[in-house]
Amino acid sequence: MMPNLLQYPICLLGALRIGAAVVNTNPLYTTRELKHQLVDSGATTIVIAENFAHTLSDVIHETQIKNVVVTSMGELLGGLKGVITNIVVRHVKKLVPAWQLPSTINLKTALKTGSKHKMSEPAMAQSDIAFLQYTGGTTGVAKGTILTHGNMISNVCQAQAWVRPYLKTNDLSVVTALPLYHIFALTANCLVFMRLGARNLLIVNPRDIKSLVKELAKAPFAYLTGVNTLFNALARNEDFKKLDFSSFQVALGGGMAVQEAVAKRWLDITGVPIAQAYGLTETSPAATINPLDVKTFTGSIGLPVPSTEIAIRDDDQNDRPIGESGEICIRGPQVTPGYWNRPEETEKVFDNDGFLRSGDIGYMDEAGYVYILDRKKDMILVSGFNVYPNEIEAAAIEHPDIIEAAAVGIASEHSGEAVKLYVISKNPTLTQADVIAHLRERLTGYKIPKSVEFRDDLPRTNVGKILRRELKDD
Repeated sequence: MMPNLLQYPICLLGALRIGAAVVNTNPLYTTRELKHQLVDSGATTIVIAENFAHTLSDVIHETQIKNVVVTSMGELLGGLKGVITNIVVRHVKKLVPAWQLPSTINLKTALKTGSKHKMSEPAMAQSDIAFLQYTGGTTGVAKGTILTHGNMISNVCQAQAWVRPYLKTNDLSVVTALPLYHIFALTANCLVFMRLGARNLLIVNPRDIKSLVKELAKAPFAYLTGVNTLFNALARNEDFKKLDFSSFQVALGGGMAVQEAVAKRWLDITGVPIAQAYGLTETSPAATINPLDVKTFTGSIGLPVPSTEIAIRDDDQNDRPIGESGEICIRGPQVTPGYWNRPEETEKVFDNDGFLRSGDIGYMDEAGYVYILDRKKDMILVSGFNVYPNEIEAAAIEHPDIIEAAAVGIASEHSGEAVKLYVISKNPTLTQADVIAHLRERLTGYKIPKSVEFRDDLPRTNVGKILRRELKDD
């Protein structure tokens, strides 16, 4: 339970080596969310950054946790740098609230003690659990997705096979701004790029764009993985535009749809197009990736990675024709065997022939490229017409004053549902009429929002993805 610190991969790989199941935990969890994940998983040991120990102290008595290993931000930085970092974090920025936990052990002490013992190599099979990776829980209680050693090995090999042909140099540096507790960064940045021999630039707080850009300016980087909101924030930062991009090779987008306006702005600044990838927690996560030598943004989420089948199906498990939309379904060695202690939920997400139902609506073209339209549950039904929030949001941010937008369905007497648009604007004089006029030039009538609400920020997941469900429940 920590941000992107060096301690994370050390403890992660150590846990996997001894055959333990890793439960990655968002350090920003509330006490309620933390309690659910710890109780549901049955975890008995936690490695936690001291900044978040106060949350654990409120719920530990209701969990099965027996061993608490505590670390500090500067603990593994070494020497004076580590000491100064801890002083600043604890006493200047006051980022460590008071906490009290019974019988904790310091991480350095644990590592030193462990080094005196010979490791016992456990007998492990591919079917053994490597991770209980909890889903976001945006539509209900978070579920623990079982990812086996076989799932993870498969996906690391699949992604490595896809990436390796495009490497222009063996001297690689990858920017890890997405949190390592998220499946995208966990597999891609931590495991795949580590296996490729790359250096990982760990970003502790990616929401601090000013500090992130300062880190990017210190050394050349070749790869950057991110979500649309991160690309958007960087592309709007004036200091980012001044960086040296001569070593930059690949920008890989995932976690949410990359918007065309953001991709165009990014390409204009960096000269490197965003290649989209697609996957789920349930697929470890990579299912499709674009060729990494794309010259422009295509809007596609790519081709299936090796040993992976993609089907586009209707609600009755029938395959849809090429070019027609349906639910994206996935089968391959990286697909989860199911959810932890939830057989009914597991049964719901698999077709009779073993394809995982993704919950995403999309289509495939004649060349085999897959395109995603939106989440099935986010689709808005206006007078019988399917309206996809992604399309409305992408059109909205083409307006020069709109930074971000989120579209949701609201009840309507006349059309069943109507579109409501939430907007973050950099221009305080922008009005609802301005936004609707802008959209009328780009969208057909039934897709036009009935109302526009301006906000300073929008609810987000831990990787910055906008939570439409929370907006809809407001």
